[in-house]
Amino acid sequence: MPDTTVRTISAADYFQGYSAVGLIAVIGVLFVAVAFGAGRLMRPVVPTPEKLLTYECGVDPVGEGWAHTQVRYYVYAFLYVIFAVDSIFLFPWATVYAAPGFGGITLVEMFIFLGFLAVGLLYAWKKGVLEWT
Repeated sequence: MPDTTVRTISAADYFQGYSAVGLIAVIGVLFVAVAFGAGRLMRPVVPTPEKLLTYECGVDPVGEGWAHTQVRYYVYAFLYVIFAVDSIFLFPWATVYAAPGFGGITLVEMFIFLGFLAVGLLYAWKKGVLEWT
């Protein structure tokens, strides 16, 4: 005969698992706060005009602070992020695809995902983003 007793869970039982996560989060925040506080207390603070200058790679600034940047570099970075996300998605997909009972559904999901990526790549190609100028 099956056991039909109902077990009630108290709030203490429910939040016991969350208390460990909360404790680790608090310890992490305290660790960062102590590290930043110690750095602030131990560093020397001697501002000079040379230290307050904006520089890049040790070269003194010449001219104005505003410089023109090519937009295409941002587009290349965006395309890289798109394909990096694709590769990140492929590894778990391959693991789930091998599991019994998930083959067909996972295959359809992957083709939908690759279709979205193909549309994005086609759009970038039609706009001429992939041409190196």
